[in-house]
Amino acid sequence: MSKLVRRRTPVVSVGNVRMGSDNPIVVQSMTDTPTADVAATLRQTIDLIEAGSELVRWTINDDVAAVGALEALKSLRASGVSTPIVGDFHFNGHEILGRHEALAKALDKYRINPGNVGQGSRKDSNFSSIIGLAVRYDKAVRIGVNWGSLDKDLLASLMDQNARSATPRTVKQIMADAMVESALVNCQTALALGLPREKLVVSAKLSVLQDTIDVNERIASACDHVMHLGLTEAGGGVKGISASAAALAVLLQQGIGDTIRVSLTPEPGIPRTREVEVCQDILQSMGFRYFYPGITSCPGCGRTRSVYFQELARDVREHVAAKMTEWKKQYPGVETLKIAVMGCVVNGPGESAHADIGISLPGSMEDPAAPVYMDGKKTILLKGIRIREEFIDILDGYIARRFSGSGQ
Repeated sequence: MSKLVRRRTPVVSVGNVRMGSDNPIVVQSMTDTPTADVAATLRQTIDLIEAGSELVRWTINDDVAAVGALEALKSLRASGVSTPIVGDFHFNGHEILGRHEALAKALDKYRINPGNVGQGSRKDSNFSSIIGLAVRYDKAVRIGVNWGSLDKDLLASLMDQNARSATPRTVKQIMADAMVESALVNCQTALALGLPREKLVVSAKLSVLQDTIDVNERIASACDHVMHLGLTEAGGGVKGISASAAALAVLLQQGIGDTIRVSLTPEPGIPRTREVEVCQDILQSMGFRYFYPGITSCPGCGRTRSVYFQELARDVREHVAAKMTEWKKQYPGVETLKIAVMGCVVNGPGESAHADIGISLPGSMEDPAAPVYMDGKKTILLKGIRIREEFIDILDGYIARRFSGSGQ
């Protein structure tokens, strides 16, 4: 893969997180608890942070939520948690922030949607109020345009112009134009109102993959603002994950995007932290950041009728997940480790040799032995009923030697 060339942007600081330019692409998430429920919001926020979310956004939609948000923020900071918290405002953010000065000061960033801060002259006044508070309290702002809540006045104006055109464009094309114009014009307005470029983030979110790519490419080519990426209303399950991954990958590979969120529909039994996990998987799969050791394992075929390699691959994944908190403290750099768990002789030895440490289990009709490779060389041949336990012990020992400094 060619070296990623990122867009040159100002560096935006949000609390203790820096984004833009050559800084790592930042993973963020959002709670789905009522923010007025302080205990539930704190629990989910901590879960998201422990999973790796580097910014967490809270809905603040009324005075009760504002009071809860301030209480939750005080509790987080008192417990030593410094992860930036973003207030998500729609319709009445100018009023809430104006009435709750302590909250306006305590939040690290405001997210506002120019499509619903008001209409006509009220829109200008409401928008100016929020930007003014951000300037006064030195807060970052994300101007987040969503196609589900586009500026109605702007869209109507563009539609009227299009209707008078000799070569009218489709409604979909006009909506994309409105997304781009809303994002750029509102960023220009925020800057004119005194918001520093180093405090401005922009996003344009759509639920259709190709439109998301088109709109964000156009915005990126027209400005150098720090950009937040995401596919809004992506859905749940495999659909939401695959659509988000495809859209983000295309943009990230072009150097577009400084912070990302994967917005998945909640599912019973699936933790909110899944969206953080998917963000990390996207960045790690593309080689942009590393969060945990990568595990390569084969998909199985007629040569691998035994489920043993499937079980070993699962057990290695679970072992790594269980040990990562400890390993990160003990062994800096362990997240770059590459592990292979393969199921037969076709690709097993090669993949195991390409990894830092790997095992090639015997497929059907092969000798019942499993060679272990370390640093590209076959070092040990495992046999018998304790291959799983022995390989995990070997893995632990390899990590201790390599990442404690003694094996370098």
